[in-house]
Amino acid sequence: MTQFSESELTEAVVESFDATPDARAKFLLQELVTSLHDYVRKTGLTFEEWDYAIDFLTRTGHKCTDIRQEFILLSDVLGVSMLVDAVNHRDRAGATETTVLGPFYVGEHKVMPHGTDISPRNQTGEKMFVQSRVTDNHGKPIAGVPVDVWHADNDGFYDSQKPNYDETGPSARARFVTDADGRFTFRTILPCSYPVPTDGPVGEMLLQTKRHPMRPAHVHFLVNAKGYEPLITHVFIGGDKYLESDVVFGVKDELIAKVEQRNDPAMPDGTKAAAPWHLMTYEFHLKPGGGIAPKPLGTKVVETA
Repeated sequence: MTQFSESELTEAVVESFDATPDARAKFLLQELVTSLHDYVRKTGLTFEEWDYAIDFLTRTGHKCTDIRQEFILLSDVLGVSMLVDAVNHRDRAGATETTVLGPFYVGEHKVMPHGTDISPRNQTGEKMFVQSRVTDNHGKPIAGVPVDVWHADNDGFYDSQKPNYDETGPSARARFVTDADGRFTFRTILPCSYPVPTDGPVGEMLLQTKRHPMRPAHVHFLVNAKGYEPLITHVFIGGDKYLESDVVFGVKDELIAKVEQRNDPAMPDGTKAAAPWHLMTYEFHLKPGGGIAPKPLGTKVVETA
């Protein structure tokens, strides 16, 4: 008869999943048990610590709603979200680096003409012109590619976080389709760094461990070309003070763009500029292959990174 002692318990629990019909599920469960048990033994986990962990996870679940996913936020700040992304994109073969989708992708965006101002209602943000290009990983331009873009306004919030989103509609988000040379352009405002939500258990953990909740300023891009792997990435604003300490660990050197401040009287498409503006230039390189573009996380919005 098996003795459920410290030395034999793990083996017994692992064996209890031996009849799992799905081989991948069996592997995942058995590895999870092994890792959890190793953690308990290595740390000498106390009853008080175990009770706190159960309470923390319970409160994390209670914080989740149709518009809030605290468990994804927990995954983000523990680096798990970026690690899952990394192990699924190990060989980039010259293609642009990936990063997390983030919580504010709301699905396919409305197609807009090149040069459109996607933040027309924002009167306080500094203007920015984005000129970009999509190529394969050898530099050959790819035409007719849908590119979704979205970012936070200069108040640090995404449109879908705001209570009047259903009435006002999208802002600082759109879809553009690349031209014959793989190019697309748009106008917007310069995004700013912003905090992840801190009013729940994950925010409590950040506070207690003296970690800040900030993400560096960035623009999201989802590039989805037929015959290539979907590219999910951010382009970060160079010089942001949180680039070295992104709370969700999403920054990669290749994804940092030098955004120039310009004083020209007109932007590259001829739009007159009444004040100094910023120019972002970035080129995306796609990896041959396939895949399905992601769906939004949750419903209208999931408040995480």
